[in-house]
Amino acid sequence: MKLGISSCLLGTMCRYDGGHSRDKFIVNQLSEYFEFDSFCPERLVFPTPRPAIRLVRSNGIVSIRTSNDNKDVTNIVTKISKELVEKIEDNQLYGFILKSKSPTCGMERVKIYPDKKNGQSENVGIGAFAKELKEKFPYLPMEEEGRLGDPWLRENFLMQVFAYKSLFELLQSNPSINDLVEFHTSYKYLIYSKSHDSYKNLGNIVANRDKRPLNVVLEDYKSLFLEAISQKGTIKNTYNVLLHIYGYFKKNITKEEKEEILETMEDFKKEIIPLIAVIKIIKLYVNKFDIEYLKKQVFLKPYPKELALRSKVEAYR
Repeated sequence: MKLGISSCLLGTMCRYDGGHSRDKFIVNQLSEYFEFDSFCPERLVFPTPRPAIRLVRSNGIVSIRTSNDNKDVTNIVTKISKELVEKIEDNQLYGFILKSKSPTCGMERVKIYPDKKNGQSENVGIGAFAKELKEKFPYLPMEEEGRLGDPWLRENFLMQVFAYKSLFELLQSNPSINDLVEFHTSYKYLIYSKSHDSYKNLGNIVANRDKRPLNVVLEDYKSLFLEAISQKGTIKNTYNVLLHIYGYFKKNITKEEKEEILETMEDFKKEIIPLIAVIKIIKLYVNKFDIEYLKKQVFLKPYPKELALRSKVEAYR
């Protein structure tokens, strides 16, 4: 599985000062699960080391300029960024990790400097390359390396990456309507944990009551599925999913067992314990009672357990 990434995050010495921004989590942990395709628009334009570039606002217009002599390099940086993005084929990458605060790769909150010395700077910009990437691939999972330090954003990003990959693998397999139904069924609770409206709307697309052609159904499903998984999960929605799952075996367990699992779910809701503590109990009952429908639910195993994304209380909000 391949992710795009800003080159400096892998340790490539391509920053303006000749250094790098090697990220330990990416290099030491994510590299066990992903291949990386690295990008650095700036080093295709300028030598290394080089004067820094930055976003500058003048008369309401944001441009890219060199910090040493204020030279406007907007056109060349934008051109290279566009060319790099155009070379990326659809579903070639399953996600992208970008360098925060970069005038080319920053996703958001990139500093925009005032043209005048006494002006006020703003942390509202977006890098030139990141902008082109978002425009061409609006639902490609993207995150900045700094934000991946937040357990909630990390969990949501990697869940989205694996779901994104699964969808494109389905679409590339020349699926039948039955294949789509099976795929959707396995993702029902994960989608529900993102958005109840998406859960209902995707179900209506798969039901295909108007008997539309399969290619139209698949295209509609693709668009809405990608939109759904791009949303952040919440404690409230996740708790509701847990209640639905609990309903499959509650009649088969003792009063004491019911009290235990309901208390555990409440503790998750109150942010006392992480989700993994609830999931482990649920899996015990799913296997004990051999509930095939739940065994197929991606919500219970959305990514390799070794990533330990659900082991922190802070991973859900």
